[in-house]
Amino acid sequence: MAMTMHVDIASAEESIFSGTATFLLARATDGEVGVLPRHAPMLVQLQPGEVMVRSQNGEESLYYVSGGLMEVQPHVITVLADTAVRARDIDEAAAKEAKRRAEEALSERTAEMDYARAQAELAEAVAQLRALDKIRRQRGRNA
Repeated sequence: MAMTMHVDIASAEESIFSGTATFLLARATDGEVGVLPRHAPMLVQLQPGEVMVRSQNGEESLYYVSGGLMEVQPHVITVLADTAVRARDIDEAAAKEAKRRAEEALSERTAEMDYARAQAELAEAVAQLRALDKIRRQRGRNA
């Protein structure tokens, strides 16, 4: 039997996942972080992107987080994000529209435009679309 750890992924509104896992992969500000049971304690800031959780039976589940924090303890991982959703629940049309609006705002560069906000919105929309693409590729392999 593989060693496991407890994983909680939560947003400000709700708990998205709570269960056991053998591996977790997340996008931190300094790069991707892979976590196995008995990992050394750490606290990292997450970028908008996907969090992959591998269960005991080898099944991988994808979640999208808008950024946030991940606390790692030897047998417990907690991911806290402003927004967290199952990747399969992302609204693709809304993500594409948000990406289009952010790109348009960045290309116009008007004085009243909040450049940093437009960049953040673009990064979040691209991360959502990347998570959707990953889940589609994952389904293709399992079909």
